[in-house]
Amino acid sequence: MVALAPSADALASTAPLYERVRGVIPPVEWPAFAGDIDAILELKRKRKAVILAHNYQTPEIFHCVADIVGDSLALAREATKTDADVIVLAGVHFMAETAKLLNPQRTVLIPDLAAGCSLASSVTAADVRLLRERYPGVPVVTYVNTSAAVKAESHICCTSGNARKVIESLGTERVIMLPDEYLAQNVAVETGVEVIAWAGHCEVHERFSAAEIRELRERHPGIVVLAHPECPPEVVAEADFAGSTAAMGKYVAERKPQRVVLVTECSMSDNVALQHREVEFVRPCNLCPHMKRITLPKIRQALETLVPEVTIEPAVAARARRAVERMLAL
Repeated sequence: MVALAPSADALASTAPLYERVRGVIPPVEWPAFAGDIDAILELKRKRKAVILAHNYQTPEIFHCVADIVGDSLALAREATKTDADVIVLAGVHFMAETAKLLNPQRTVLIPDLAAGCSLASSVTAADVRLLRERYPGVPVVTYVNTSAAVKAESHICCTSGNARKVIESLGTERVIMLPDEYLAQNVAVETGVEVIAWAGHCEVHERFSAAEIRELRERHPGIVVLAHPECPPEVVAEADFAGSTAAMGKYVAERKPQRVVLVTECSMSDNVALQHREVEFVRPCNLCPHMKRITLPKIRQALETLVPEVTIEPAVAARARRAVERMLAL
């Protein structure tokens, strides 16, 4: 889709939205976004559509067109509450699949089918079946960063925000947790449960190092370090706090550190910084190439054409839905 210069009406109608993102989008760049934003807002009304955006989406999506924002757990919960005819998932494919699992009768769109996840691609349903054969009777806890087919082979799902709660709810001494090896190791320390892990890693969080955190502290004395639990355990050990993106946002909102670094995907810092302008954010972040495949023009095109639509084979969906619903019931 070729971007056209926005009309004067589009610039005028989106001016209040620009005030939300002025701190991270220069005025000269706003016309590049205004036309698509104006069109998306109109298409949402026409299609009776809602846009769910993950915390890693860029500010012009997160703050200007999204109706519901949050981490994977928040989006999963909110997806069950919408009465929209169309759900657009501004995130990655497994998130769109989860929204479809919880809304089987609604049209769920993902603006780019190639918006994947290194964790989701690291494990298959066949892998899970082999693990269950090797460890009979051991419950399988599957991170939401997986395909519906993998969820269908699992007992219950979890997110980084509720992984400890999910594992402790099982009341067992041993669990299989996949696919994120680092999240599994970090949760094992918290729970004391023996966790059999899979060697999957997030290509964003695995690149952070403990040495990088120590260097940040040297260059910015007194900085508060918040790390995502998908980071290696040695990074989490160097941090002042480890938690999901929602938990990191809550930490900043409640404690108002003078200077903070969020050890996670780049756009998270931009989005939280706009909500807490009194806090100084240091940004040694890593970009998620999959999240960045979602753009305003692609969201606009999805609403115009109602494709790409997410579909899941019914038998797989029924089993995967049970694993997600068990998580949401906690």
